[in-house]
Amino acid sequence: MKVSVRIAASVAALGMAGLAAAGCAPSTSDGGAKEDEKSGKLRVWLFREVGNKPKEKVVDDVVARYEKKHKDVTVDVQYIPVDSRAEKIKGALNDPESAPDVIEYGNTDTAGYVKDGGLADISEEFADWGATSQTDKTAKESVTVDGKQYGAPLFVGVRALYYRTDVFKELDLKPPETLGEIASTAKKIREKKPELYGIAVGGAYTYGAMPFVWAHGGELAEPKGEEFAAAVDSPEARKGIKAYTDLFGDDNCPAGKCAKMGGNETVEAFAGGKAGMAIGGDFNRQAMEDGAVKGKYGVVPLPGVKKGDIAPAFAGGNNIGVLKSSDHRTLAVDFLKEIAGKRTQEELFSAMGFLPTFSDTREKVAKKEPFVEPFVETLDAGTKFVPVSPAWGEIDASLILPGMFQEIVSGKKDVEGASGDAAEKMDEVFRK
Repeated sequence: MKVSVRIAASVAALGMAGLAAAGCAPSTSDGGAKEDEKSGKLRVWLFREVGNKPKEKVVDDVVARYEKKHKDVTVDVQYIPVDSRAEKIKGALNDPESAPDVIEYGNTDTAGYVKDGGLADISEEFADWGATSQTDKTAKESVTVDGKQYGAPLFVGVRALYYRTDVFKELDLKPPETLGEIASTAKKIREKKPELYGIAVGGAYTYGAMPFVWAHGGELAEPKGEEFAAAVDSPEARKGIKAYTDLFGDDNCPAGKCAKMGGNETVEAFAGGKAGMAIGGDFNRQAMEDGAVKGKYGVVPLPGVKKGDIAPAFAGGNNIGVLKSSDHRTLAVDFLKEIAGKRTQEELFSAMGFLPTFSDTREKVAKKEPFVEPFVETLDAGTKFVPVSPAWGEIDASLILPGMFQEIVSGKKDVEGASGDAAEKMDEVFRK
């Protein structure tokens, strides 16, 4: 079955029926519910996607399967807007009476929700769920805080290198096999076709830049005691920052135009026929199909420093969690397993293009849809995640890393100065 190209917008971002939930009794001493009712209404909040009908159909089937197995339970599913999710979920955490039992949430939000006391620790149930032996390592990391699991991964999204097959054929070019070759290939394209960016890059495109840092052995931050310490000023990270920021200039992507671009703008530049290459996600396919490059692009994994290497990509995506305040914990965990299980992940891939977080399921769907093979290869090569810390939300919202890149490409600071300042700002947040 060919996957739909209606890819969800929420990637800026899993149950096997019949498995009994273990360790069902919730805590009552730390804000947890006092009851674990086995009947009644189960309330579920999921994200409303762009083109939500296919997702609704899959979820309706999940609910039907679940209610068939749980005769005395009805499931009430509400779809909440992605853009206003933070306010709505915060309200739910502050008012347990109106809160749902099960929520979908972005995978970078885990630590913050755990700190706020919102998510239930389901480590025991997660460990007893046989399917999780196939859970992607980074996806599991995205639901893990201090060694405990606070949900299950629902889908994952990663980025790879899109390139113009017609331009590469015309200029007799081959897809780059190293990050260095990306730079040289981009300059060749710009020289021969000055109306194009060789590769569209953005000073505000943090998750397009991070693979360059990780490929050179750098990190965003390193564990330090119970928190983290910034590592963007390490020698390895600086090599990656330099490799990325060197792509800005008149010989590829002029800083005056590209310094302020984010991920959406770089994808739009490529989709609009204005670039020979771009770093984009599996979730950006619809933009390509709707754009000027339809039928004229290919995708390969973003290469690493050496030939044969794949640069580590950021593993985005969404998770499913049970709220600590739920008075239907056992039922909620059962539903989590149903909606986050292998069958549903395969159905969501077919309906929405969501990449499964189970390695065996991912291999299965890749055989159905060759387009996703470079992204699956990227996932299998090993991905990275942001620091699992409540501080990350503030660091991200404060635009510390985009600010660092923009200062460098605009010439205001060199790599050493900008990365040092960014590290200081990050550490201030980590220390709060």
